[in-house]
Amino acid sequence: MPKKSAQTSLADEQAAPGGAAAVDRALSVLAAFREGDKALGVTELAARTRLYKSTVLRLLASLAHGGLVQRSADAQWTLGPELARLAAIYAASFSLEDHVLPELRALVERTRESAAFHVRQGEQRLVLYRVDSPQLLRDHVRAGDVLPLNRGAGGRVLMAYGGARGRIYEQVRRDGYVIMTGDRIPGLVGISAPVWNSAGELVGALTLTAPEARVQPAFVGELRRAAERLTRRLGGSTAAGASAA
Repeated sequence: MPKKSAQTSLADEQAAPGGAAAVDRALSVLAAFREGDKALGVTELAARTRLYKSTVLRLLASLAHGGLVQRSADAQWTLGPELARLAAIYAASFSLEDHVLPELRALVERTRESAAFHVRQGEQRLVLYRVDSPQLLRDHVRAGDVLPLNRGAGGRVLMAYGGARGRIYEQVRRDGYVIMTGDRIPGLVGISAPVWNSAGELVGALTLTAPEARVQPAFVGELRRAAERLTRRLGGSTAAGASAA
């Protein structure tokens, strides 16, 4: 009878509901490779995954058979060429719109206010995607509009994580979001937070706008959670992105 491990593996802690344990463990071996790793030995992989070495060796054999890892001449293990092929397919099929628009629509549904996604375009910002509030009183910005970079919540976020100096930008970087009242249009409130990709790069700013009289305290949390979800969808980490800014 196999000896039971004294500690729980990462795969067991993060098991997919209804998933296969063997697949979870194999994925934990792949996830053990970190930025800067060129090759890892079985001992290090076992330590990072908290799996027995014998289990790691069996998983590596299956992963190597599929081209997901490969064994080097010095008995170390590296990621395999099949991952590059899959990454190329993913990159070719990736659509930012498919990730951003559903989050904007959900944010508008929850708040009944307008939501947009801004990207930097030189010294201005572009409204790349936009979903309008169902209410008649709102700001009338459209996707494709170009707005000032140094006015409005979305622009402030893009400037802050683009290295702008000043108290307001330091505050944005410290808080991870910004709320501005009348910064671009009198009586209009904007709440914005950054969105990051898997490389820790700023993708854009997710922004909620509303007339001042309709703003609710819960809007800040709704906006920040939406930005975090979108960051995760793009493979990024809010904490990693903020520390890299």
